[in-house]
Amino acid sequence: MKQEKEVLYGLYDDEEILLGAVKAAKAEHLEIMDVFTPFPVHGLDEALELEESRLHIAGFIYGAIGTLTAFLFMTWVFTRDWPIIFGGKPYWSVPAFIPITFELTVLFSAIGMTVSFFTVCGMAPGRTNPTLDDRITDDKFCIAFDAAGAGEDMLNRLRSFFSQTGASEVHLKTI
Repeated sequence: MKQEKEVLYGLYDDEEILLGAVKAAKAEHLEIMDVFTPFPVHGLDEALELEESRLHIAGFIYGAIGTLTAFLFMTWVFTRDWPIIFGGKPYWSVPAFIPITFELTVLFSAIGMTVSFFTVCGMAPGRTNPTLDDRITDDKFCIAFDAAGAGEDMLNRLRSFFSQTGASEVHLKTI
């Protein structure tokens, strides 16, 4: 069952105005639900006090699994399953394993990080995410507040916040 929630959001025309509005919201202790921008805004992560992504740790783990898979599989194939002496090399020739090991390390890491990223961001196949406004993917910047359960005075406070920080439009939407 789909949960619906009310979102009050303001649209901004410039990234510097948006960045100032985010800092003002933090100074007023307003809980920002999300910020949407059509391109990365320098300093926005720090202003929102976001933690650093842990995707690189997952990438290392996926790469290590790829390395172990390649190395152990080739070890098994060339020493137990199909031992062939070619070119006078021994059965277990580690330098010959390096290219394939590298390739599987990169492959496992790339595929694992891609799947992890899409899963964590809620963009898995078959999943649709509602869009607040189509213009936030083009030329508008947006700050969204969760308005579910907010009283009328809180909604008025948020609307006055948007007008004080230079929002060009303010909308209440159920998604």
